[in-house]
Amino acid sequence: MINQVITAFNNAIFDTDKNAALKIVHDALQQGITPEDIVFKVVVPSIEYMSTSISNDLGASLAQHFMTALIASLVTEEMITRFTNPPEIIGKMVIGTSPGDFHGLGKRIVIGCMKAQMIDAVDLGLNVSPEKFVDEAVAHEAKVIGISSMMMHTARSKDGCLKVREILKQRGLENKIKIIVGGAPYRYDHNLYKIVQADAWAENGIEAGKVVTKLFSEVQNDNRNG
Repeated sequence: MINQVITAFNNAIFDTDKNAALKIVHDALQQGITPEDIVFKVVVPSIEYMSTSISNDLGASLAQHFMTALIASLVTEEMITRFTNPPEIIGKMVIGTSPGDFHGLGKRIVIGCMKAQMIDAVDLGLNVSPEKFVDEAVAHEAKVIGISSMMMHTARSKDGCLKVREILKQRGLENKIKIIVGGAPYRYDHNLYKIVQADAWAENGIEAGKVVTKLFSEVQNDNRNG
């Protein structure tokens, strides 16, 4: 039964049919499939399926990926309220686009993927100053800052990730807050994240969830050893 739900759900998100996807989920609940299985066996793999389709050029578009993340976020939020034992959020991050960058689609995709992977992602919006990235991370007690850039000059800007790193150093926060970057320039140059002094980069939303989870652990270990 679960395999039929997975296939139907994947077809719905590939068609960007939010209503059909939600109906499939609700019908699955009626058939006895648990909310936990819907999130972890249907929703999360669906995001990975869409990410793979885009990466391998199997006909999926960025708009479809966005709708997948949106649907995943909606379904996850509803299912969590039905969990027998509500899951703990594994960590918190803040995320926004770099200064001068007003391309928000990729960021919204990542936020939807984070929710499905039990990561609380605070949306700082577009064209975020380096000071705001750090100030908001501190205010929200976030362990990771996510910086999205869709253009090479905003990714490499001295007022972008490089400045965020500088502020973290000045405030003695390097071991308490990590930086992850993403966007088209990093897919073009896999070493660019090192040049802008980020801790890591991710190619897509599912991968970002895995990397952010690892960064949470690194912060915990740094603070324990410190």
